[in-house]
Amino acid sequence: MSLADLVDAVAPPKPLLESPSGLRVSFEFFPPKTEKMQESLWQSIHRLAPLGPAFVSVTYGAGGSTRERTHATVTAIQAETGIPAAAHLTCVAATQEEIDAVARAYWDAGIRHIVALRGDPPPRPDGTGGLGGTGYQPHPGGYAYAADLVAGLKRVADFEISVACFPEVHPEARSAEDDLDNLRRKVDAGACRAISQFFFDPDAFLRFRDKAAARGIDIPLVPGVMPIMNFAKAVEMGGKCNCAVPAWMTDLFDGLDETPETRQLVAATVAVEQCRYLEREGVKQFHFYTLNRAELTVAICHMLGVRAKRPPTA
Repeated sequence: MSLADLVDAVAPPKPLLESPSGLRVSFEFFPPKTEKMQESLWQSIHRLAPLGPAFVSVTYGAGGSTRERTHATVTAIQAETGIPAAAHLTCVAATQEEIDAVARAYWDAGIRHIVALRGDPPPRPDGTGGLGGTGYQPHPGGYAYAADLVAGLKRVADFEISVACFPEVHPEARSAEDDLDNLRRKVDAGACRAISQFFFDPDAFLRFRDKAAARGIDIPLVPGVMPIMNFAKAVEMGGKCNCAVPAWMTDLFDGLDETPETRQLVAATVAVEQCRYLEREGVKQFHFYTLNRAELTVAICHMLGVRAKRPPTA
């Protein structure tokens, strides 16, 4: 059975832009490095755009390394698709004045949504820094942390600002309580939404949601979903982000490295079940880390009832 066959067999016949419960989705992309990657990105965008996402976001490389490519990709997506596009912006490797100038350029280009992050410095030769590293140091004259960046962006213009949250605790946080306090600071500075780091245990997100509510954090918390395209890489990324991989998932993907079609079927089923579980608990929006590939995300959304509108029949 192919992935398309699984979709048709499992998905309910709902020709809807949203599910009956009002489920909405958003998608994350990264700026392409090559012409071939550019082509792949736009193929994915054109496949996902008909699903009517609430927004799409484009990442920002470590150390601000993709600043120009992020700007070009964000503005092109919004101009060519009409979908609200959000630009990731970080604190690293820039002064406040430089970051403010980038923000003003986004505003002038019609971009009204920023995903404000502390960011990770590029890896150093000694192995510190980078994703999940412990070598972060605020840039001299820059915004020190995400809460400072949020406040600075709000001074530049009335941006819609999303921030990050970590259901299983940021790997550099001193404690879960300290991590929640940091999220509260970002909310107090003006954040209107928090998008979670990906996770594989939906109960971890629900526990986090309850703890955040108890701290008075009342902005939407949007679960980040990463469809598994390569299990070994997912485990590696999870280790850097403090994301636990359940033993049952390791067993489920065991032996599928050389059978990509079967792996896709399993990955789609796992993601759909996780999303349905969260939807039953009141979650109404999901943010998909697409890795610039559309097939799995399209299949998952289809099975959740999020589909393109069908043209009216004559």
